[in-house]
Amino acid sequence: MTGDEQTAAQVLNRLRRAHGQLAGVIGMIEDGRNCKDVVTQLAAVSKALDRAGFKIVASGMRDCLTGESKDGSEPLTQDELEKLFLALA
Repeated sequence: MTGDEQTAAQVLNRLRRAHGQLAGVIGMIEDGRNCKDVVTQLAAVSKALDRAGFKIVASGMRDCLTGESKDGSEPLTQDELEKLFLALA
């Protein structure tokens, strides 16, 4: 992932949170919790993953606008960014 360290840290925090929430959902299913509780927590996991993905795409958009990339790679094109964004929709 390109972008600054702060953005990477935010994405990692969101993904770690989603990882913990998903473990909780698995435990809920194993414990036989009711459907409403499971789906509510699963929705929270999904939202956390979406937010991480959007943060990554936003970082890529910023890199494209500024022409900067920490790893020296070419910035993503508008078409590539659009494709990534639509993959999250």
